[in-house]
Amino acid sequence: MDAVRVALLREVLAGTEWLPSTRRFAGSLRASVSPRGGGLLLVGTEEHEPWHLAAHLDDEAAWSGLPELSPTLVRHRVPPAAPAHLSCGLARLEAAGRNETLLVVAPGAPGGGLLERVHDARRAGATVLALEGGMPSDTGDSPGTTELGGMAHDALTADPQELDLDTLQHLVSAAAGEAVPGPGGLTPRPQPFTAARHARGFRDRLSRLAERLTAPPPPRW
Repeated sequence: MDAVRVALLREVLAGTEWLPSTRRFAGSLRASVSPRGGGLLLVGTEEHEPWHLAAHLDDEAAWSGLPELSPTLVRHRVPPAAPAHLSCGLARLEAAGRNETLLVVAPGAPGGGLLERVHDARRAGATVLALEGGMPSDTGDSPGTTELGGMAHDALTADPQELDLDTLQHLVSAAAGEAVPGPGGLTPRPQPFTAARHARGFRDRLSRLAERLTAPPPPRW
């Protein structure tokens, strides 16, 4: 998702809690790695490897001049022929310590083995952040705190009825590269807001954005 499409998505989400929430989480990510000079470990579940988030964070690290945002992808299964930079297995989590940040992406419930490793990494002093996929709710209530979310220093959960986990990752990675320092820490950049825009139905706006994002790109792209 390029910068133009991220900007369109942000326009649709203006006036909702998603923009401040993703910027807050991105601020936590950036604040946890900046003073430490790197050490960002990215891990998914056994069924899901967060390839796209790894690539986007790597891009943001280059564009923003913050190499510490470039993650090490930790994999549940490493193929024998994998290149060196893609050969980091779960044993790496056992060595995580005080100078490192562990970002966990979990579309569903992570296995017990992963949770144990995350718990051990936190006990060893690593900062734990979590992006979770949220389960649909028949009652419309917000999802409760999960075991992973309760273990993390900061967590953000997608809502299947509003914003999926993949889109949430795009917003977080983009915001991580854009965060700027301000009094008392990282200050999110302000977003334009008008009452007329806010009055339009959120789902209608999201539907219109989806049509624009899935349309063929202009020839210059």
